[in-house]
Amino acid sequence: MGGGMTTVARTQVFLLPDLGEGLSEAEIVEWRVAVGDVVTVDQSVVEVETAKAVVDVPCPYAGRVVTLHGAAGEVRPVGQPLITIAPLDGGDEPAGHATYREEEQAGSGNVLIGYGTGHGGATRRRRRPRLTLAPEPADPARTDPASSGGVAPTSEIRAAAGGASGTGDASGHPAPTALVISPIVRRLARERGVDLNAVRGTGPGGVIRRADVEAALTVPAARLAAVPDAPVAPVPSGDDDVIIPLTGVRKAIADKLSRSRREIPEVTIWVDVDATGLLETRAAINAATPNAPVSILGLLARICLSGLRRFPQLNARVDTEAQRIVQSAGVHLGIAAQTDRGLLVPVLRDAQRLTTAELAAELAATTAAARAGSLPPARLTGGTFTLNNYGVFGVDGSTPIINHPEAALLGVGRIVDKPWVVDGQLAVRKVTQLSLTFDHRVCDGGVAGGFLRHVADCVERPALLIAAV
Repeated sequence: MGGGMTTVARTQVFLLPDLGEGLSEAEIVEWRVAVGDVVTVDQSVVEVETAKAVVDVPCPYAGRVVTLHGAAGEVRPVGQPLITIAPLDGGDEPAGHATYREEEQAGSGNVLIGYGTGHGGATRRRRRPRLTLAPEPADPARTDPASSGGVAPTSEIRAAAGGASGTGDASGHPAPTALVISPIVRRLARERGVDLNAVRGTGPGGVIRRADVEAALTVPAARLAAVPDAPVAPVPSGDDDVIIPLTGVRKAIADKLSRSRREIPEVTIWVDVDATGLLETRAAINAATPNAPVSILGLLARICLSGLRRFPQLNARVDTEAQRIVQSAGVHLGIAAQTDRGLLVPVLRDAQRLTTAELAAELAATTAAARAGSLPPARLTGGTFTLNNYGVFGVDGSTPIINHPEAALLGVGRIVDKPWVVDGQLAVRKVTQLSLTFDHRVCDGGVAGGFLRHVADCVERPALLIAAV
């Protein structure tokens, strides 16, 4: 037969993938692509914020973007459409990549958020002219990737930021336009009641960054002029209510702590200890190994591991559905870390396998990554016991809430000089308070007291750690 056959290529819809344990939704922070852009397999297409981290989502399909499902600031449930991709026709295919067509149309199969399959960061898409900004790694508000490396003129930045030339006022001056690229900055300004037209941007070309909005909340109104002759809006007064949406990390913290209070019958016990010997031991270790120093937190983590070896009942969780207590084979040590996004508890898995030096190094690296927001969601779940050093806030004691579904949490207060009786004589010693909050369902006071007493003894006489090994 001499007739031809026309094949209609079908679009592919990429659904928001499974984001990890307990995460059922994500808020769109910023789209990396626009409708009409050409994308490749595993190219990052959107930045989203979950209750645990801000991450990039790679698309497993290649082709042209047809639809973006959701705008910046919108919350999307897992399993719902995120982006629709149409296959490229022959004329649209980037030169030199014909061999990838079958693989790209099939998709990479990658569903792990924030990770690709090895294609790296190479870009093979055609893009419409977009804003070009010099990168600012330290700024949490991200801009579009630069194609030429230059900084766009102010007029281009205004256009890309959604600003218009304006009709001007009666004097002929153009109306002020806020130079904002990041939706995070817009949302922050909206929530805090800051007029972006009255904020001076410190980013490239005058772009307003998150730090500029936060600074606008504290400086006098007269210093907030964004452009010459621009009207200055006053900083919200103390009489105004501040509305803070309970979303993202804050919502996750609220939900988890509320659940802990509802479900766990917790008890807190505490003891004051002489930490002079612990500080002396740390100084001796660091003098002997200056290239691998250990922190007080690292030594306390080692002491906790020793205590959990003796009292494994506290390295557990209660499975309410199955009506059983599950004691974990390994210690997945959570470390409470205060960050700009809220309280996070990154986890060191199988911490009992690490040496003291390895513990200290891993603790430092993990807390730094948590504060930088670079930890994947998997590193923020699955803990079996938490260590909380609230002494860094200058407080002596606390009755912390257990990190559900764990069974216990050890808190450490500040170390200060206090009068202490040593061998019948009054002396000035380095004293701290240790508190243990535990789930009374997993054990009684004898076990909890025994654990806390062991920890206290090791803090006062670190040599006991050697005897306990």
